[in-house]
Amino acid sequence: MGYSLDSKVKEILKNEKAAAVLDKYAEGASKNPQMKLVGGLTLRKLASFPQSAYLVPHLDDLDAELKAIED
Repeated sequence: MGYSLDSKVKEILKNEKAAAVLDKYAEGASKNPQMKLVGGLTLRKLASFPQSAYLVPHLDDLDAELKAIED
């Protein structure tokens, strides 16, 4: 299974490598209990919310790093 901005948050958090990439751009995200509330959203959708605006400048890099993960 490949990962990208169109992957659901809950799927990303299930994979240690993908979660580490997310943590690189959103420090502590994989350990934040509130992430369970947005688990059904894709990262792309999550980044569209004002609370996640800090991710927007990094979306291309985040997407590339997620796509590079090999299971």
